[in-house]
Amino acid sequence: MIVMLLFVSSAFAQVNIKGKIKDKSNSRVDQRVDEGIDKSLDKIEEGVGKLFKKNKTDDAENSENEQTGSDDKTETGTGLSGSEEAKPGAASKKLESFTKYDFVPGDKILYFEDFSQDAIGDFPALWTTNGSGEVKTVNIAPGHWFHMNKVDAVYCYTKQIAFPQNFIMEFDIIPDAEGDSNFGYALAFYEDPDNAELTDDLYPGKKGLGVTFEDGHWYTKGYDNNLDLGGWLEGESATNPVVIKQVNHVIFWVQNRRFRIYHQGAKVLDMPTNIHNGTKFNKLRFSGWSSYGTPYVTNLKITTAAPDTRSKLITEGKLVSYGIYFDVNKDVVKPESNGTLSDIAQTLKENPTVSIKIVGHTDSDGNDAQNLDLSKRRAASVKNVLVTQFGIDGSHIQTDGKGETEPIAPNTTSEDKAKNRRVEFIKL
Repeated sequence: MIVMLLFVSSAFAQVNIKGKIKDKSNSRVDQRVDEGIDKSLDKIEEGVGKLFKKNKTDDAENSENEQTGSDDKTETGTGLSGSEEAKPGAASKKLESFTKYDFVPGDKILYFEDFSQDAIGDFPALWTTNGSGEVKTVNIAPGHWFHMNKVDAVYCYTKQIAFPQNFIMEFDIIPDAEGDSNFGYALAFYEDPDNAELTDDLYPGKKGLGVTFEDGHWYTKGYDNNLDLGGWLEGESATNPVVIKQVNHVIFWVQNRRFRIYHQGAKVLDMPTNIHNGTKFNKLRFSGWSSYGTPYVTNLKITTAAPDTRSKLITEGKLVSYGIYFDVNKDVVKPESNGTLSDIAQTLKENPTVSIKIVGHTDSDGNDAQNLDLSKRRAASVKNVLVTQFGIDGSHIQTDGKGETEPIAPNTTSEDKAKNRRVEFIKL
């Protein structure tokens, strides 16, 4: 299982590897010193980020502004106030081609958690903490959200996850903090041979990778507790930080020792050797520190990475994709789908005589007839993007939808339901 450790990057220089940091104020001073040393690198990264944003095209002529699906059931509950709203028009923008947004989720889901099986007000059944927390609803997004509502606490998933060398983790996070930028939190993947259910060590387990969101920056640290000072392998980026009190869809891609972060339509960090050689993750953990806010998280998903699209589609005749994204009860393809659709489009361009059928599938939640209609509209929407955005000949593409009628897993758990929500590409 992989654990992403959110930790205070400023504490890197002076820390007991096996214990918590005792002197947080000194750690904060050290962080500022580190930031001063890296000032020139920060300016370069920020300049690249601004250049990328400036060059990003916005083809309004083909904008898919019509949402023909059912409206989201936005639940208002404990959490964020009614005055906090999502970015206007975010759900109605057409798919944009991001040259650095190249991740392609695999065809196997290893882990999924949306806390839908936990009652509102309860602590999630498969997690543990040395603080407190509860499942809530919020007024800016649908679904159940796990509010890690105590600062200076850790939140561990209790089971092991069989992480391969290559995998992708995605999750939604709403950072909640005082002010507009005072937020710091960490997520860690780590190797724990003892399978400890709860550890509040700053760098838990034998080896690991920690990712920190702090003060508008991303910090990463690969560590090995058998080495002097953890043998730290560090990275940093100020590109597209998480936005306070808004829904952020964050993506991490681990490829052997390489680690990449994607957020807001861009690759924000790419570290070729950010993980110690031979690290085998099996645990996952979030953690925070004093006076730095509390997050809401949901839709945690871990998949295998980058299937062989050509082999699956052309040779085997069928590709199952979990990398095409829609909002709840909507049929508009989201920008995060670009890597997957680009990969499929390239395969079709290299095999121009091949015809395919795109088939949408849903889980069993909701009305049967509405699920069937939604799956058909989603398949048609995927075809439209391939034709209009990637130049694929539409005469070689058929579409269909099966709704909830052809599950590949029982619709009894959140993880199995996630497996059933898929788009299939079938060679004709």
